[in-house]
Amino acid sequence: MKVLLCPLDDPGYLYPALAVGRELRRRAHTVHVLAGPGAATTAATADLDVSAVPDPTTLSVTHWTVRGPEQYTTVARAVRRLRPDALVTSVLHHGALVAAEAAGLPVVVLGLTAHLWPYRDGGAGPADAHDRTWRLTETLKHYEAVREAAGLAPRRDRFPDTPLLGTAFLLRGHPLLEPDDAELPAAVRHVGPCWWEPEPAEAEEVEVPPDAKVLAYVHLGRTFGGTSLWPRLNTAFTSGSYRAVVELGRSGAPEAAPDADLIVGRRPWMGPLVRQADLVLTNATSAPVLGALLHGKPLLVAPNGSEQQVLAAACLRAGVAHRLPEPGASAADLRAAVERTAHDPLLRSRAEEIGGLLADGKSEARAADAVESAAR
Repeated sequence: MKVLLCPLDDPGYLYPALAVGRELRRRAHTVHVLAGPGAATTAATADLDVSAVPDPTTLSVTHWTVRGPEQYTTVARAVRRLRPDALVTSVLHHGALVAAEAAGLPVVVLGLTAHLWPYRDGGAGPADAHDRTWRLTETLKHYEAVREAAGLAPRRDRFPDTPLLGTAFLLRGHPLLEPDDAELPAAVRHVGPCWWEPEPAEAEEVEVPPDAKVLAYVHLGRTFGGTSLWPRLNTAFTSGSYRAVVELGRSGAPEAAPDADLIVGRRPWMGPLVRQADLVLTNATSAPVLGALLHGKPLLVAPNGSEQQVLAAACLRAGVAHRLPEPGASAADLRAAVERTAHDPLLRSRAEEIGGLLADGKSEARAADAVESAAR
């Protein structure tokens, strides 16, 4: 079987696809990765064959709302050249979805940690249902623009989210992160984290002073017009009792105060630092949440937009997280939140429990099974 991986280039989307690709290759399938310049280098370190995309913006999640037509053209060209039996892509990669439909190919979509769009039944209440419907409507606007640019006829689906789900849609979390009574669409299933990241080079290693300070691993996401975490980080980590290693992720330039005990940088991996940390402080995007749980670390969440609100609510509901006090909170309240999260035995126990379930789920194998099933 030939499989074309068409993930978005950003690590939170690229790495899970590479994990699945490595498992498919282990099963003796032929796997090609379509990747932009930076991602192509990473995919090569995963020992997968790469088809390079010259423009670094085409497959970037930062540009997913505007580069759909270019994505479609790029993926359709690769499909004609490589003649795959199935595509594997990322949620929000509408160009790959439309290219698969145009070519009559099955497409497996790697989703985020929790489901973003409406459930078929149940859920967390009317406000949550309203937000999910709004999120789906906005996503479909961009998807339909790509289909129109590709010249495809309008679809007639029973449920509006059907075209976004592909042949199979794989969530990288666990059912415990969804509301108890939530009924997912038939195409959606949980497979687990599909965790892979590059090994840190010796020059990339971060030296954390060995002392008794509480250590937080902080992973910043986009603000989406919301509030920056920097003022609260500077306040919480200037007490002398707490230290943080900050991953800038997809956020902007660092705004660390000179006297704040913060080690700041951009790194292509997080595992070694999460293992050392007492807690993970994050806007609640998928990669740091999964990294925290896989290492049994409690979470302190401060969501802004997009999936951050959904996943933060899921973590709070599952009992693996506390919420960081809002902007304007006192220094004492911010430091107390760090202290409470780091030393809450129930929070840590629950994180270890769910992390164990995620680790034992053989996620790459389950995802590869889904790809093989879709291709058949």
